[in-house]
Amino acid sequence: MRPLSGAALLALGLSVITPASANGSAEPLTVLTEPGSAGLGFAMRAEASPYRDAGTRYDLLPLYLYEGDRVFLHANRAGVKLLNGNGPRLDLFVEQRLEGFPIDKLPASLDGMATRRTGTDLGLSLRYSQPWGNLQAEWLRDAGNASGGSEVRLGYSYDWKSGPWTLRPSLSVSLRDAKLNNYYYGVQAGEAAPGRPAYTPGAGVNTTAGLYGSYDLSQRLRLLAGVSATVLGSPVKNSPIVQQRVLPAVYVGAVYDFGGHERAWAQTSSPTYFKLLYGKATDDGCHMVKIITAQCLSTASVNPTSISGVQIGRPYIQNFNGWPVDVVGYAGLTHHDDRGLQRNGLQLDLFMKAYYSGFPWSARVKTRLGLGVGVSLAQRVPYIEASSQAANGESTSRLLHHFDPTLDVSLGDLIGSRALKETYIGFGVSHRSGIFGWSRLLGGVSGGSNYIYTYVETAL
Repeated sequence: MRPLSGAALLALGLSVITPASANGSAEPLTVLTEPGSAGLGFAMRAEASPYRDAGTRYDLLPLYLYEGDRVFLHANRAGVKLLNGNGPRLDLFVEQRLEGFPIDKLPASLDGMATRRTGTDLGLSLRYSQPWGNLQAEWLRDAGNASGGSEVRLGYSYDWKSGPWTLRPSLSVSLRDAKLNNYYYGVQAGEAAPGRPAYTPGAGVNTTAGLYGSYDLSQRLRLLAGVSATVLGSPVKNSPIVQQRVLPAVYVGAVYDFGGHERAWAQTSSPTYFKLLYGKATDDGCHMVKIITAQCLSTASVNPTSISGVQIGRPYIQNFNGWPVDVVGYAGLTHHDDRGLQRNGLQLDLFMKAYYSGFPWSARVKTRLGLGVGVSLAQRVPYIEASSQAANGESTSRLLHHFDPTLDVSLGDLIGSRALKETYIGFGVSHRSGIFGWSRLLGGVSGGSNYIYTYVETAL
């Protein structure tokens, strides 16, 4: 299995950083990638806000990337490949629309208006790739009870690569229906004010041109950069809450390619990890830094809630660069017991985790220090998050960043059983975070939750 190509990773990385506030698009054209490829990264974006007096919008976009034979994850989009061969590719997907009012400070032009929030779209995407370029057509419809609107996106892009450099010029148009435009850029009669008359934009077309690039620092690590400009259609531009017609944007970022897991799976010694865990929520003041530095290891005594879960992992990299470091990809399902304070719910975690086992005593008692990073999607916002955010007057999000530090030892080494050599017992922290409110993808949330848990994990 070849590692993920620079052009493919660029396509994945760029798929989440077009100026979403202007057209809701966070997934421009992509190319086929190697099955099983995964990556992690980030992008910082600065763009002119479409809303009057809102200035420049800054956004941190975490890049959670996976490209399987049938399923994929592109940061703000997850889906299933209905067709995926030598011909056209057809995807069915769910996408987080990164559009809506500013999440930090509301400008005076929007004061008194009902919040226009990010939405969740269900869509179909058809892509056709040839040496002369890539054509793509997409249909999306709001499935999250935000705008109730629909959108058709048509686009073209071309991939050019020379040595460590990759460039991708692109052009796309977005045909937006009246419901979509009215929700994000309209003014209802009850929201009218001096200098802000009632307005209904109706359907319209936005156009986006962009030039994106990447530079390979190594076989796996790449820097990303790009510029784009979106031209708003007249129905949107004429809205009293819109400040300008052309919205420029720039971004910089980086992504790390873990390659394809099939290379590690093909090894006869490659294990599958099964992990069972149980944990309890911490007090509000017991945050992540205090926990990992052992300054606070107490759990909540008032309104205690708990979690139980299972995680399954497969290796991506073993003995990274010859070091005692393994990288494992995990999928986890966690049950929240909110003790009658609200309805219980489930949580899906997808993350990459690095294990270091090079301690001086590991030859006698193998010890692993682990750090997992990825994305967490909750069926409903856990009580510990909902109550804490409500007390601070902050918003919540079901989708947050996942952080999973752990420390464990070999049970077999402890009791002298070779059969249990690859069975580990330990403790960790299940952490959900909005990354300090910097990310629109994560709902602009500045809080989160921590659960200290114990676990047993075995490798088969």
